[in-house]
Amino acid sequence: MAAATDASVRRDGDALVFAGALNRAAAAALWPQASTQLAGAQRFVLTNVTTVDSAGLALLAELAARLRAGGITPRFEGQPTGLTDLQAAYRLTPELDFPA
Repeated sequence: MAAATDASVRRDGDALVFAGALNRAAAAALWPQASTQLAGAQRFVLTNVTTVDSAGLALLAELAARLRAGGITPRFEGQPTGLTDLQAAYRLTPELDFPA
């Protein structure tokens, strides 16, 4: 689904596959679809994501937190522009969680 953005999310087996720029507009547009496809997911595929801003990080971190609440430690595939810097700035683990 892409509202005012070119971003999308789709389910592929045990993965949520994201594409496009995960920015503020995309986070708002993708949240309903991503959250309904989350059950049973174990991976986030970000290889086709072009950039991530703080809103995109918040989307991914919240989805990851919901998986962890269900006992699943999510895996992330791909390192789009902006993700590493934001993880460092917010002191998040590679699983987008706060260190214990």
